Amino acid sequence: MNLKKIFRNIGLGENMVYALVWAAIYLIPFMNAHLMSEDVIDLNKVVISWVKITPYFVIFIIHNYLISPLLLRNRYGWYIVLLLFLVALVFGTIDVLDFRYWQSNEHLRDKASLTELAWYWNVLFGVLMAGANSMIKLYYRAISTEQRMAVLERENIESQMQYLKYQINPHFLMNTLNNIHSMIDFDKEMARKSVMDLSRMMRHVLYDSGEQTTTLDKEVEFISNYIELMRIRYIDDIDISFAFPDMNVCRKVELPPLLLIVLVENAFKHGISYNQESHINISLYVDGNELTCIVANSRHYSHSSEHSGIGLSNITRRLDLLFNNRYMLDIDDSDSKQYVVKLVIPINP
Repeated sequence: MNLKKIFRNIGLGENMVYALVWAAIYLIPFMNAHLMSEDVIDLNKVVISWVKITPYFVIFIIHNYLISPLLLRNRYGWYIVLLLFLVALVFGTIDVLDFRYWQSNEHLRDKASLTELAWYWNVLFGVLMAGANSMIKLYYRAISTEQRMAVLERENIESQMQYLKYQINPHFLMNTLNNIHSMIDFDKEMARKSVMDLSRMMRHVLYDSGEQTTTLDKEVEFISNYIELMRIRYIDDIDISFAFPDMNVCRKVELPPLLLIVLVENAFKHGISYNQESHINISLYVDGNELTCIVANSRHYSHSSEHSGIGLSNITRRLDLLFNNRYMLDIDDSDSKQYVVKLVIPINP
């Protein structure tokens, strides 16, 4: 099922719970009249009851949409302060305005469905209602997280299998091995190194990519091996550069495996021409809790204008699953001679 559709259904379920609960609360006066076997429902009593219920509804609306998100973002201090301020403001305003002008009859007031309470009971019930709202939100958030993890696990498996298939398919292996074979006669050392590069790539895809996270140094090595294997397929005057942080820094940075290689693959696929000057420049930066990857490649109009293709479409979907809205993927095609993709993701340093 589509991820957005799953989350939309979860949000709809949560809102249905709220709608049913408040519908039941606002129907209490009618149920009371039925239980007391009243022949005619006194609408004045109903209005009085609704007036007494409404402050709690106002607290719920403001808490649900404005204050509870602080709790979901683990900002507990602000959440408690704003919740207490909201409850105090609502019931303080009621005390000042004195909504009891609705009730001119003392006997009628005593017969209302919800009796008037002292201010401290109102505050307590207001806080308890907000707490119940928070628990429902946390419950549906847990469901959402579980659904997200299930979809993410399935997507990771599919991504790994698709990438594994691409890496070990006969066409890829045949081209790479043929290139290595052609080097044996004139550069045995380079041929031996290329075999080792291919071996390390296969090992990373087969084993390291099975984990939820890997370290940046392993991804850097994987990309470096990929670049070296691709170099032997192209002429020497193609400018290929790869800049990355010190390996001591890379070893401390965790990220999802096989995430950056898609950008590199697309650059090689769309940025190389055998009869025109070409370049691919890859840069990695670590700044605080963010990793930035910039991939720039030359543009050749003989290639398809659909640069992103399936690769970038898949990485966008995977980024949505991994980071929700906590990432940035910017594609700059304003330069007619260069195509730049910039990815910024949160990391665990």
